[in-house]
Amino acid sequence: MAEYITREELRSYAAEMGTVEIARVRKAAASRSLAGSTFLSHSSKDDDLVAGAIRVLESHGAEVYVDEIDPEMPPYTSEKTAALLKTRIRDTSRFVLLASKNSKESKWVPWELGIADGMKGTPKIALFPASDSSYDKAWASWEYLGLYDRIVWGKLEGYQNEVWMVIDENNNTGTELRKWLTGY
Repeated sequence: MAEYITREELRSYAAEMGTVEIARVRKAAASRSLAGSTFLSHSSKDDDLVAGAIRVLESHGAEVYVDEIDPEMPPYTSEKTAALLKTRIRDTSRFVLLASKNSKESKWVPWELGIADGMKGTPKIALFPASDSSYDKAWASWEYLGLYDRIVWGKLEGYQNEVWMVIDENNNTGTELRKWLTGY
Protein backbone atom coordinates (compact mmCIF):
# COMPACT_ATOMS: atom_id res chain seq x y z
CA MET A 1 0.00 0.00 0.00
CA ALA A 2 1.27 3.44 -0.92
CA GLU A 3 1.85 5.97 1.84
CA TYR A 4 2.12 9.74 1.76
CA ILE A 5 5.04 11.39 3.48
CA THR A 6 4.15 13.18 6.68
CA ARG A 7 5.06 16.71 7.57
CA GLU A 8 7.13 15.37 10.45
CA GLU A 9 9.09 13.03 8.14
CA LEU A 10 9.91 15.91 5.79
CA ARG A 11 11.08 18.00 8.75
CA SER A 12 13.25 15.12 9.93
CA TYR A 13 14.82 14.66 6.45
CA ALA A 14 15.74 18.33 6.56
CA ALA A 15 17.05 18.13 10.14
CA GLU A 16 19.40 15.31 9.15
CA MET A 17 21.08 17.72 6.73
CA GLY A 18 21.91 20.39 9.29
CA THR A 19 21.44 24.15 9.07
CA VAL A 20 24.45 24.89 6.82
CA GLU A 21 23.53 22.15 4.33
CA ILE A 22 19.88 23.28 4.27
CA ALA A 23 20.98 26.83 3.42
CA ARG A 24 23.28 25.52 0.67
CA VAL A 25 20.54 23.31 -0.83
CA ARG A 26 17.98 26.12 -0.82
CA LYS A 27 20.43 28.58 -2.40
CA ALA A 28 21.30 26.06 -5.12
CA ALA A 29 17.59 25.45 -5.75
CA ALA A 30 17.06 29.14 -6.50
CA SER A 31 20.03 29.69 -8.79
CA ARG A 32 20.40 26.64 -10.99
CA SER A 33 19.83 26.26 -14.68
CA LEU A 34 16.16 25.67 -15.43
CA ALA A 35 16.69 23.27 -18.33
CA GLY A 36 15.92 19.78 -17.03
CA SER A 37 15.03 21.08 -13.56
CA THR A 38 11.93 20.38 -11.50
CA PHE A 39 9.88 23.37 -10.33
CA LEU A 40 8.84 22.88 -6.69
CA SER A 41 5.69 24.85 -5.87
CA HIS A 42 4.74 25.24 -2.20
CA SER A 43 2.95 27.45 0.28
CA SER A 44 5.19 29.85 2.18
CA LYS A 45 3.57 28.38 5.33
CA ASP A 46 5.28 25.07 4.44
CA ASP A 47 8.73 26.61 4.30
CA ASP A 48 9.93 24.16 6.98
CA LEU A 49 9.13 21.24 4.65
CA VAL A 50 10.89 22.47 1.52
CA ALA A 51 14.42 21.26 2.33
CA GLY A 52 13.11 17.76 3.10
CA ALA A 53 11.17 17.68 -0.18
CA ILE A 54 14.24 18.87 -2.08
CA ARG A 55 16.28 16.13 -0.44
CA VAL A 56 13.84 13.40 -1.52
CA LEU A 57 13.57 14.72 -5.07
CA GLU A 58 17.28 15.34 -5.57
CA SER A 59 18.20 11.92 -4.19
CA HIS A 60 16.17 10.56 -7.11
CA GLY A 61 17.87 12.52 -9.86
CA ALA A 62 16.02 15.85 -9.82
CA GLU A 63 17.60 19.26 -9.90
CA VAL A 64 15.02 21.25 -7.97
CA TYR A 65 14.19 24.90 -8.63
CA VAL A 66 12.50 26.95 -5.88
CA ASP A 67 11.48 30.52 -6.69
CA GLU A 68 11.45 32.08 -3.24
CA ILE A 69 15.09 33.13 -3.16
CA ASP A 70 15.63 33.44 -6.89
CA PRO A 71 17.75 36.61 -7.18
CA GLU A 72 15.78 37.72 -10.24
CA MET A 73 12.43 37.73 -8.43
CA PRO A 74 11.27 41.21 -7.45
CA PRO A 75 11.14 41.97 -3.72
CA TYR A 76 7.38 42.47 -3.91
CA THR A 77 4.62 40.79 -5.88
CA SER A 78 3.98 42.41 -9.23
CA GLU A 79 3.31 41.68 -12.90
CA LYS A 80 7.03 40.99 -13.22
CA THR A 81 6.70 38.27 -10.56
CA ALA A 82 3.93 36.57 -12.53
CA ALA A 83 5.86 36.83 -15.80
CA LEU A 84 9.02 35.37 -14.24
CA LEU A 85 7.06 32.52 -12.64
CA LYS A 86 5.47 31.67 -15.98
CA THR A 87 8.91 31.59 -17.59
CA ARG A 88 10.37 29.45 -14.80
CA ILE A 89 7.49 26.97 -14.98
CA ARG A 90 7.76 26.80 -18.78
CA ASP A 91 11.53 26.31 -18.76
CA THR A 92 11.62 23.49 -16.20
CA SER A 93 10.90 19.94 -17.32
CA ARG A 94 8.73 18.81 -14.39
CA PHE A 95 6.40 20.51 -11.91
CA VAL A 96 5.93 19.20 -8.35
CA LEU A 97 3.44 20.70 -5.95
CA LEU A 98 4.26 20.17 -2.29
CA ALA A 99 0.59 19.72 -1.38
CA SER A 100 -0.61 20.33 2.15
CA LYS A 101 -3.55 21.87 3.94
CA ASN A 102 -1.64 25.18 3.66
CA SER A 103 -1.62 24.98 -0.16
CA LYS A 104 -5.32 25.74 -0.22
CA GLU A 105 -4.80 29.07 1.53
CA SER A 106 -1.97 30.16 -0.77
CA LYS A 107 -2.69 32.77 -3.40
CA TRP A 108 0.09 31.56 -5.68
CA VAL A 109 0.03 27.74 -5.42
CA PRO A 110 -3.26 27.18 -7.32
CA TRP A 111 -2.20 29.77 -9.91
CA GLU A 112 1.19 28.06 -10.44
CA LEU A 113 -0.51 24.68 -10.77
CA GLY A 114 -2.89 26.09 -13.38
CA ILE A 115 -0.01 27.62 -15.34
CA ALA A 116 1.90 24.31 -15.20
CA ASP A 117 -1.15 22.37 -16.33
CA GLY A 118 -1.61 24.64 -19.33
CA MET A 119 2.06 24.54 -20.31
CA LYS A 120 3.08 21.00 -19.44
CA GLY A 121 -0.05 18.88 -19.25
CA THR A 122 -0.75 16.36 -16.50
CA PRO A 123 1.98 13.80 -17.34
CA LYS A 124 4.71 16.23 -16.23
CA ILE A 125 2.99 17.29 -13.01
CA ALA A 126 2.93 15.45 -9.70
CA LEU A 127 1.65 16.28 -6.25
CA PHE A 128 3.94 15.58 -3.30
CA PRO A 129 1.42 15.29 -0.46
CA ALA A 130 2.64 16.22 3.02
CA SER A 131 0.06 15.47 5.68
CA ASP A 132 -0.21 14.89 9.38
CA SER A 133 -0.41 11.09 8.86
CA SER A 134 0.69 8.83 6.02
CA TYR A 135 -2.90 8.12 4.97
CA ASP A 136 -4.43 11.58 5.56
CA LYS A 137 -5.99 13.11 2.46
CA ALA A 138 -7.23 16.39 4.00
CA TRP A 139 -4.85 18.27 1.67
CA ALA A 140 -6.77 16.85 -1.32
CA SER A 141 -10.07 18.60 -0.65
CA TRP A 142 -9.96 20.39 -4.01
CA GLU A 143 -11.64 18.26 -6.65
CA TYR A 144 -9.15 19.16 -9.37
CA LEU A 145 -6.21 17.73 -7.43
CA GLY A 146 -7.56 14.31 -8.39
CA LEU A 147 -6.32 15.02 -11.93
CA TYR A 148 -2.69 14.67 -10.91
CA ASP A 149 -0.40 11.79 -10.02
CA ARG A 150 1.14 11.67 -6.55
CA ILE A 151 4.61 11.06 -5.18
CA VAL A 152 4.36 8.30 -2.58
CA TRP A 153 6.39 5.59 -0.84
CA GLY A 154 5.38 1.98 -1.28
CA LYS A 155 5.51 -1.29 -3.14
CA LEU A 156 5.71 -0.93 -6.92
CA GLU A 157 5.14 -3.91 -9.18
CA GLY A 158 8.43 -5.28 -10.48
CA TYR A 159 10.46 -4.01 -7.51
CA GLN A 160 11.57 -6.19 -4.62
CA ASN A 161 11.66 -3.41 -2.04
CA GLU A 162 9.49 -0.37 -1.38
CA VAL A 163 10.41 2.67 -3.47
CA TRP A 164 9.51 6.30 -4.03
CA MET A 165 7.15 6.41 -6.98
CA VAL A 166 4.75 8.57 -8.90
CA ILE A 167 1.37 6.87 -8.74
CA ASP A 168 -1.79 7.34 -10.73
CA GLU A 169 -4.32 6.48 -8.02
CA ASN A 170 -7.20 6.41 -10.51
CA ASN A 171 -5.61 3.60 -12.56
CA ASN A 172 -3.48 2.10 -9.75
CA THR A 173 -0.31 2.34 -11.84
CA GLY A 174 3.03 3.80 -10.93
CA THR A 175 6.46 4.82 -12.18
CA GLU A 176 9.61 4.87 -10.12
CA LEU A 177 10.28 8.46 -9.01
CA ARG A 178 13.75 8.58 -10.60
CA LYS A 179 12.35 7.48 -13.96
CA TRP A 180 9.54 10.05 -13.80
CA LEU A 181 11.87 12.90 -12.81
CA THR A 182 14.45 12.13 -15.50
CA GLY A 183 11.93 11.26 -18.20
CA TYR A 184 13.07 7.64 -18.69
